[in-house]
Amino acid sequence: MFVLVMQFLWFAFDNIAGKGIDFSYILKILGYTSLQVTPTALPIGVLLSSIMAMGNLSENYEMAALKSAGISLKRLMRPLICITLIISAINFLFLNNIYPYASLKQRNLYFNMKKQKPALALVEGSFNTDIPGYSIYFEKKYGPKENLLKNIRIYDLKGRKKNDICITAKRGEITTQRGSKYMTLHLYDGYYYEDHTQEKKSQKNREKMPASSAKFENYKVNIDISAFNENNLDLERYKTHYLMLNIKQLNTQSDSLKSSYNSYLNNKALGFYRKNNGKELFQRPKNYDKNYRGEKLNKDILENFNLTSKISITQTALSSVKKPLKRIKTFKNSYKTKRKILNLYDFEYHHRWAFSLSCLMLFFIGAPLGSLIRKGGFGTPMVLAILIFVGYFFINSLSRNIAEESSISSAFGGWLATLILLPFGLILTIRATKGTRLVNLDKYTIPLSTITKRVKSRKQTLKT
Repeated sequence: MFVLVMQFLWFAFDNIAGKGIDFSYILKILGYTSLQVTPTALPIGVLLSSIMAMGNLSENYEMAALKSAGISLKRLMRPLICITLIISAINFLFLNNIYPYASLKQRNLYFNMKKQKPALALVEGSFNTDIPGYSIYFEKKYGPKENLLKNIRIYDLKGRKKNDICITAKRGEITTQRGSKYMTLHLYDGYYYEDHTQEKKSQKNREKMPASSAKFENYKVNIDISAFNENNLDLERYKTHYLMLNIKQLNTQSDSLKSSYNSYLNNKALGFYRKNNGKELFQRPKNYDKNYRGEKLNKDILENFNLTSKISITQTALSSVKKPLKRIKTFKNSYKTKRKILNLYDFEYHHRWAFSLSCLMLFFIGAPLGSLIRKGGFGTPMVLAILIFVGYFFINSLSRNIAEESSISSAFGGWLATLILLPFGLILTIRATKGTRLVNLDKYTIPLSTITKRVKSRKQTLKT
């Protein structure tokens, strides 16, 4: 657990340090993080302890003494399985009750900490949209106070404007006064560009509107940061994230998202059908019987027309198809985003159930593996436990990503890691109860040794 908490602190240190945050809040966020990583630490502890315990028994020949006394491995593991079931139940309670609460508190507290000093919240090399109404990009941030910027680009997104105002500068400086609701950006040696075409709706009026640009040596941009000056770090802004909900809430939220998603698709499909005159595609022309009575029509529709008509029909079809394709491209991104959000809620619902059983599953891997390798202590068991859990964590992350992209179903993705590792646990348990080795190398070494002996004997006979 200590390693997992330190991992979070390592990644979050840049956003917390140097912002004048009280030490009690840092301890509070570490406490919430500890609760958040407890469901992850429990399976690791079960896996490591089971390998160490059974490895010690086998290494000191205590397992052999127990078997000679008539106590089989199944009988020895029976009380351990009961304890593991209790730990799995505790893990489920953590995942369903304490984990969502800790995620709610930790994520909101972390977000509020990041907003304490907006100058430090700006990240170099990417567009920063945390400040409402602006998208700010710069290549480098330097200086003793980390308030000097290099190669700046600012887009004004206030109101209905969409990148209509763009300001670029080679250098810049951020200044803020204590208690002020504004942050001032002093820009040097840059350009101001504004596009006025969005102010007119019709195409003709937009073509007539100009664009203005100006070069400046010094320019000030006052940005409202009143939202960043709220001192209440305990304020909860986000409450419906999938990590902040229990299983019942996840199921309810998933159902509501599915209904809204289906209505969204139906509305888009209906609008697409109406805009492209879908009814006309299935209607027979009114003058069909009068013009073609008694005539046989070619199955290839274009062959019923002359060359001039073919060209005009093809051009009309292409022009009518281009507009719907543009609408589909714009609709595609919003469709993917909504589908991904829905998949994440569904995946988290199934993942909570599967992950609560991870303690039991990893026990059936660790206990027989410890008796087979016959090694106790922290050396080999620690290495094996880390490798097994890293593999389990990797499969979980992979299944989350491919389920998010709808490559597999969310239910299958949530249980994928369990389904992959469960057969290994069964195979190891069967081998341990039978007393066979983990890997029987004699099957491969004995034939090789016989072959080498025959080759050597032939060489000796040839020499003689």
